[in-house]
Amino acid sequence: MKNQVALITGASSGIGKETACYLMKKGFHVYGTSRNVEGRFGEDHHAADLQSGGFIHMIPLDVTNDTSVEIAVATVIAEEGKIDILVSNAGMGIAGSVEDIPMDAAKAQFETNFFGSLRMVKAVLPHMRELGRGKIIVISSVAGIISIPFQGHYSASKFALEGLIEALRHEVAPFGIKACLVEPGDTKTGFTGSRTIAPDENTPYRYRFTRSLARMERDEKNGASPEAVARVVYGLIQKRNPPVRAAVGFQYKLIVFFKRLMPVWLTEKIVALLYNS
Repeated sequence: MKNQVALITGASSGIGKETACYLMKKGFHVYGTSRNVEGRFGEDHHAADLQSGGFIHMIPLDVTNDTSVEIAVATVIAEEGKIDILVSNAGMGIAGSVEDIPMDAAKAQFETNFFGSLRMVKAVLPHMRELGRGKIIVISSVAGIISIPFQGHYSASKFALEGLIEALRHEVAPFGIKACLVEPGDTKTGFTGSRTIAPDENTPYRYRFTRSLARMERDEKNGASPEAVARVVYGLIQKRNPPVRAAVGFQYKLIVFFKRLMPVWLTEKIVALLYNS
């Protein structure tokens, strides 16, 4: 694993930052990205692990901007001559009813979560094909398997990623490239506090939305650590033939498993009970 080059989006906090640190300690040359790299991992935006030989170098990147993506990928190629692993993690969340969330906010959700990952995949693939190998790991969510009320747009963006990566996996296999998904459940990160809330205070959904959001936030604040996600990412990197998807944590593995077996009406009833909908 040493000296492998990993490009990680959304690496300034939460899952992305923890994954960057975890891979650095395993000897990876990590290029973390963020829209603002000031103050990340020291004044020179660089951290190193002397024992492993790994390092993190932060570079600016906005996944919603084509030019920014092209420059960031070109920067890593110029420095290292290759990209072995892409961890597409950058994402954001919008909470509210499908009716209340404005169209521009819905588009912003997809611009970051879905099209941001798509831009990254398209940018690294030519280099990975030339190298004859590579791993593309996209951070999805259990909400990309089971849609959550009042997070419909977020869930839809993750459902879209699931479909994209399933297809991509077939397309790139002949070139020695592996594509897979990581599906965290509730995770204790800054994502909870940064979630955008639909602005309409007079919504007829207000009571149910408030209760549902409170449940989401409570579960996230008591959720797994981002290091648990980082360990799953590293496990996929280690595998010669990683599975198409990997849920994080035993309870979420069970949830995903039983989702495939349960009738739709039972899944709906459980979700309704959990989120007071």
